[in-house]
Amino acid sequence: MAFYKYGSYLHHSDDSKFDKIYHPGSAPDHSGIFRCEGCGLEVVGEASRTLPPQNHHQHTTAQGAIRWKLLVW
Repeated sequence: MAFYKYGSYLHHSDDSKFDKIYHPGSAPDHSGIFRCEGCGLEVVGEASRTLPPQNHHQHTTAQGAIRWKLLVW
């Protein structure tokens, strides 16, 4: 979970760009903080640069496949 101190720097959005799931090694449409849906690991991703590959971190069977979702844009 991402934390922040200064809420005045952030704005709430219901934009659908936050709903897209990215697979390991894929390039996101936007730069930002991405969260792994299976384990909660967060990484910084840059637009048009690939997100971490499949071997970046491991999941248990219960956590499922690694899948990244935009958390902060």
